[in-house]
Amino acid sequence: MTTVTMTVNGKSVSAPAEGRTLLAQYLREGLQLTGTHIGCDTSQCGACVVLVDGRAVKSCSVLAMDMDGAEVTTIEGMTNPDGSLGTIQQAFQDHHGLQCGFCTPGMVMAAAALLSENPKPTEAEVRHYLEGNICRCTGYHNIVKAVLAASGQDVGSLGAVAAE
Repeated sequence: MTTVTMTVNGKSVSAPAEGRTLLAQYLREGLQLTGTHIGCDTSQCGACVVLVDGRAVKSCSVLAMDMDGAEVTTIEGMTNPDGSLGTIQQAFQDHHGLQCGFCTPGMVMAAAALLSENPKPTEAEVRHYLEGNICRCTGYHNIVKAVLAASGQDVGSLGAVAAE
């Protein structure tokens, strides 16, 4: 066991971890930040995406000890200081970008990485960027609308897809 120290959601944290502990496990079990979901254990689904030093990373594919000293943002860190939903989270709610919610944390984190790299992406750019995240419920249309809305763009021309 070794102690891994990093900044998570703006706070310095330390917790013990074995050499084989994945970042997703460290966050969920070591720090009790259970918003990061583990969906496939093969780095295919994207439910575990977090930001590491501002970049989207599938936390089920990296070791916690390799993140020692890193700055990590999880879905819990996306809320406003008063606890209300952050811009991207609110856009997902407003535009029905979630159904079962299992993929949502990873989608929100991937969207945050995209918008930090490209503040005004096109619909095609959003779809391309989110290819590494799987949603089995929504059909992606409303997720794309939510990301575009979070970027401040008008999504009226994309058409409406009602939540069921």
